[in-house]
Parts: sequence; structure tokens; C-alpha cells
Amino acid sequence: MAELIQNSASTPIALRGEIARKRWRTPALLRSPLTVAGIVIVTIFVLAALLAPIVAPYDPIKQNLALRLKAPTAQHLLGTDQLGRDVLSRLLWGARVSLTLALVVVISSSVFGTTVGLFSGYLGGTVDDGLMRLTDIFFAFPSLILAMAIAGALGPSLTTAMIAIAVVSWPVYTRLVRGQVLALRRREFVEAAESVGASGTRIIRKHLLPNSLSPLLVQASFDMGGAILIAAGLSFIGFGAQPPLAEWGVMISEGRKYVSTHPWLPLFPGLAILVTVAAFNLIGDGLRDALDPRLRNNQ
Repeated sequence: MAELIQNSASTPIALRGEIARKRWRTPALLRSPLTVAGIVIVTIFVLAALLAPIVAPYDPIKQNLALRLKAPTAQHLLGTDQLGRDVLSRLLWGARVSLTLALVVVISSSVFGTTVGLFSGYLGGTVDDGLMRLTDIFFAFPSLILAMAIAGALGPSLTTAMIAIAVVSWPVYTRLVRGQVLALRRREFVEAAESVGASGTRIIRKHLLPNSLSPLLVQASFDMGGAILIAAGLSFIGFGAQPPLAEWGVMISEGRKYVSTHPWLPLFPGLAILVTVAAFNLIGDGLRDALDPRLRNNQ
């Protein structure tokens, strides 16, 4: 009897402790050290991009031929390039250009692709078939090759690089959202909304879109890194940003001629691309694990 009373008395305390631990537990996104590392790295690059006009020690496009191809020193921490421009300053301003481009591309392609996917999945029939055949055409070509063709047709510039990357990126969101809509289309809450006379637009806005956001966030994180990588590739081959703009792909393209004698010229922008893309991929993995209940419950 005494043991029974003791167990009964201790149960509420244990339950309260368990509830308190759940209430104060670390958010799922921050439980992975790799995800935290990705967030920290991206935060550093975002701050560098925002504060580039303040923290960059020199004008990124101002030339000084008397200082050309100088090795890293206290005055120029990452050295100077073939025109005497400070590599660190150009790297900081390059972060501003690359992150802005990636953000514009992801927002534009995700909004357009999501809109197409929502209506394609909800309306079905001929509309769905036609839109899916259109996305098949885009998927038939490698992203970089198609982006090169579009940028080449429009003329090389940073703006055309944004357009080209957005054009090759939207079909992914369309397919992703359409799949989500098809899975949700016959769920009870959607049928209930239809039974009370809710319009298709309202059902899409209030029910289908909110329940499709989780995979969209994951894909957007991956695409931030992908957009930076493709933009750098386009700039490297002359179809993207053009000199003297401080952009990472441009810096690698200009520095490749000196890779054997002055390796820091292509090395530092290459490392910036590598680290930034890897950081966005780590965040994408963390978001996927945090937002997918099946993965989260298995951890």
C-alpha cells in the first residue's frame, strides 16, 4: 500500500517534469550541429553582404596598377588582383551580388512555379496535362545548358543571368506543389470546404497553399545555393555578370590566368562559393528533417 501511494504521488511530478522538458526543448531545426553551422555561415555572409559598404576596406572596382598582383599583406589581407584591386573588398561586394541574385531568383521562380502547380493540381484534366507537358520540356534540358542558351540569346549581363536561372528553376516548384495538391485534394478538410460552397481560389489560398509550404521551404533553401552556383558558372564563361562588377564567378574567371603564379585570385572566391552553397544545403537538410514528422519521429 505504501509503495502504491508513493508511486501515485510521484507520477504527477514526473509528468510535470516531462512536460517542462518538452516545453523548453531546443527547436528541431537547431538540434543538428551541421544545420547550426550552416545557419551561422549563411548569417556571416548575409552580414558581410549588408555591411559591405562599411566593412570593405577599399573600393571594389578602383584600380591601382602600382599594387597589381600583390600577395596577402596587412594592408590587403587577401592580396590584390591583376588591376591592383583589393580582393577582400571585391569578395565582400561579391557576396552582396551573389546573395541578392539568389534571393531574387528563388522568390520569382518559387512564386511562379507554386502558382502554376497549385492550379494544375487543383483543376486537373486538360489544364494539368498541358502544364505538365510544358514542365517536361524544361526538364528535358540540363539546367546549366538551358540557362546558357537563354542568357546567350538575351545578351550577357547580371539581369539576364537572373532571368535565365529563374526560367530553369520554376518547373521544380510546379512539380513539387502539384504533388502536394494531389495528395491533399481528397482530404476531408478540402472536401468539407467544397461542400459548404467555398470557391476554388479560397480553397487554394486557405487550405492547399499553407499545407504545401514545408517542402517549398526546403526546396528554396537548396535552390539558394544552386542559384549562386549556376550564376557563378554563367559569369565564369561570360554569359552572366560582366567585369568590372565584383561577382564571385567574374573573379574566378579573371583569376584563372594567374592560378599557377598567384593562386589566391581564384582560390578565395572559389572557397566563398563552396562554403556558401554547402551552408545552404546544410540548412535545407535541417529544414527537411525538422518539417517532416516521419523523419523527426525516427530521431
